[in-house]
Amino acid sequence: MTATPPESESIDPRDLPAPQQATSGTSKTPHASGSAGAATAAASTAPGVADASSTLRRISIASLLALIALSVAWELWLAPLRPGGSWLVLKALLLLLPLRGVLRGNLYTLQWSSMFILLFLAEGVVRGMTDTGPSVLLAWIETALSAVFFFATVFYLRPFKRAAKARGQQATAARQPQ
Repeated sequence: MTATPPESESIDPRDLPAPQQATSGTSKTPHASGSAGAATAAASTAPGVADASSTLRRISIASLLALIALSVAWELWLAPLRPGGSWLVLKALLLLLPLRGVLRGNLYTLQWSSMFILLFLAEGVVRGMTDTGPSVLLAWIETALSAVFFFATVFYLRPFKRAAKARGQQATAARQPQ
C-alpha cells in the first residue's frame, strides 16, 4: 500500500525530497537498500522531469475539460439520442466529480479518476462500434480523450508512486534490526 497525501494537499514533483548526497570516499551511486527509489527521487527533482510532469498534468486537465465539453455538446446539440437533447447529458456531471482535485493536482483524486475515466473510454468504444451517423466520430473522439487523460495521469503519478514505494522500503529497512 502506498502513502497518499490528504485530500486537500497537492504535491508538485519539485516538492519531493532530494536524495542524500554521497560523502567523499563513498560511491556516488545510491545505496542498495533504496537504489531505485533514490534514483527516481533524483530524477523527479531534475528540471527536465519537473517540466515533463507539469506538461503531463496540463494534458490531463485539458483532456478532462475537453471531455466534459464534448459530453455536453454531443448529447445536447451535435448528435443527441433524441431530437432536442438527451438525458445522457447528465454523464457530464460525473466528469465534474474529479475536476476540482485534478485542477489542484491532488494525487488521490488523480489516482481514482484515472480508473474512473475508463468508464468513458468503454462507452466511447461501444458507441463508436454500434452508433451510426455523426455519433460514431464523437464516440471515437471520446475514446481518444479518455485514453489521453488516462495515460497522462498515470505517467504524471509514476514518480510519486515510486517515491512513496522508496520511502516505504527505507522505513522497513530502518525498522529491521541490524
